Amino acid sequence: MTVCLGPQGNDFVFNGKLAEVNAEEVYTHLTTPVFGEGVVYDCPNHRLMEQKKVCCHRARVDASGAWLTITQFMKFGLTVDTFKGYTPLIVQQVEDYFKKSKYFKGAKGSVPLGEIIPEITIFTASRSLQGKEVRDALDGSFASLFHDLDLGFNPMNFLFPWFPFPGNKRRDAAQRKMARFYMDLIQKRRKDPIMAGKEKDMIWNLMDRSYKDGTPISDKEVAHMMIALLMAGQHTSMATTMWLLLHLADKPEIVAELYREQQAVCGADPRPLVYEDIAKMPVLNNVISEVLRMHPPIHSIIRKVKATMHVRDTNYVIPAGYHVLAAPGASSMDQKYFKNPSEFDPHRWDTFESEENAEKFDYGFGLISKGTASPYLPFGAGRHRCIGEQFATVQLGSIISTFIREFEFELPGDGKIPPPDYTVSSPPSHSHCSARALY
Repeated sequence: MTVCLGPQGNDFVFNGKLAEVNAEEVYTHLTTPVFGEGVVYDCPNHRLMEQKKVCCHRARVDASGAWLTITQFMKFGLTVDTFKGYTPLIVQQVEDYFKKSKYFKGAKGSVPLGEIIPEITIFTASRSLQGKEVRDALDGSFASLFHDLDLGFNPMNFLFPWFPFPGNKRRDAAQRKMARFYMDLIQKRRKDPIMAGKEKDMIWNLMDRSYKDGTPISDKEVAHMMIALLMAGQHTSMATTMWLLLHLADKPEIVAELYREQQAVCGADPRPLVYEDIAKMPVLNNVISEVLRMHPPIHSIIRKVKATMHVRDTNYVIPAGYHVLAAPGASSMDQKYFKNPSEFDPHRWDTFESEENAEKFDYGFGLISKGTASPYLPFGAGRHRCIGEQFATVQLGSIISTFIREFEFELPGDGKIPPPDYTVSSPPSHSHCSARALY
């Protein structure tokens, strides 16, 4: 394993050519048993790129009214039009959670973030991306299946995927049951096409689609894509939301500033939040950027070397069969690139230069920035850059904005934020739920 540090190290790994570095061989042992076969890292890279694309974008091509159908996939649910519909759904889920949760009874109290945040993030993601039927199922046995599947992200499976860890048996059983749930839902929708006019989500737009070569997407592949969508997004949003609330509870002056910002955008008695509001709230976006800098959901990325790589301006070569690792989580906390990196300072981003003017490249799922030589890459870079980046901003912005409207909050006891624990795969104090906030 060759560890590549700093912006140049990030660039070396993330900007590696497809013939040089491979992600599928690194991650398939971990992800395929959880997500299922035929999707994400259990398929060729070109197929993964198709799965990332927008679902069924249509464009008129001649005056006679003929239509050219470009079959594209997962990114359908990640467009401006869909975001406009997602924001009120996310806010409603958070508000409903406050009303129903046992922890929000009375004018003040103490909240175990390790319990409530995983529920809030999965409820909001499922309702917006996958529809009411999936969200409603999470109140029942589906939630326990999700928990068993979640345990399948055991880092030991990187090295020993064949070992019969007790959690892996539960993981496999949960994966089969969840896949069957989605496949049964697809069959139910096909039998009742009238339902299609009531609500649009990713499942509807993946049904009866085909890849570029004409191969139909099977119901099982759709089910596995939905599991991947729910699992991958839930982990990153859960961790980031928890860190956001912890840091804000430690900085009441920032909470007050966020509320004033909402009043400036939405009125003194703030009207309901809409998608366009989030872009008009620089402090909110700076807070999210700062937490992602200090606590990136994925602090390191691994690739398998497929062809000998020469490290530019050195005598080093990395042989085929070895692995390279980029660590943007290290560079984002490096004093060389960020002054006082351990200090939570959202206003350091007031003068941040946006990537909007950076050179862009289309790996097959839309133009994205080629800014791989950066110390700040919370969503990765290159062909495997996270396509959920914009949805994450909408989800995080909507959740935090709702908390800001409803509560004043602070840290209990000695008021210290728990430090990151890199020996576990869960967010801060997720297991013992000692990460709390007073409201």
